[in-house]
Amino acid sequence: MHDDDGRRIAALPMPEGEGWCLEWNHSVEGFAVLDCYRHRDGRMVLERSHLPDFAAGLDHIPGRGRQVSDGEGGYWIEAIDEPVPGNAYLLRVGSLRVDHRLVVEGQRISLSRLAANRRVTIRLTLPD
Repeated sequence: MHDDDGRRIAALPMPEGEGWCLEWNHSVEGFAVLDCYRHRDGRMVLERSHLPDFAAGLDHIPGRGRQVSDGEGGYWIEAIDEPVPGNAYLLRVGSLRVDHRLVVEGQRISLSRLAANRRVTIRLTLPD
């Protein structure tokens, strides 16, 4: 992951079949929201999202995945299965209140501690 100046902010190995999530605190309600990706056949694919509530800006779009209960009052949107164009997207990293973070196998890396209020590129880089 690089910022607008080309500086590497974080890099994690992501072999074929492995996955990660981008987690952040909802700006109004403060609870954690997740978008989860997987390296599938050389592509970055958005697989699923977790939304703990139907708060502002959070909703399931019919025809885009399948909404299922998380058993705790929130829901997962499963089977989104959308490839990310170019295997990369831009993110304006929020303040520590929002605390954008990468989650891989239980490890959390706070992007907000590394690049708050800056634009970064999250990219799946394939080996040469």
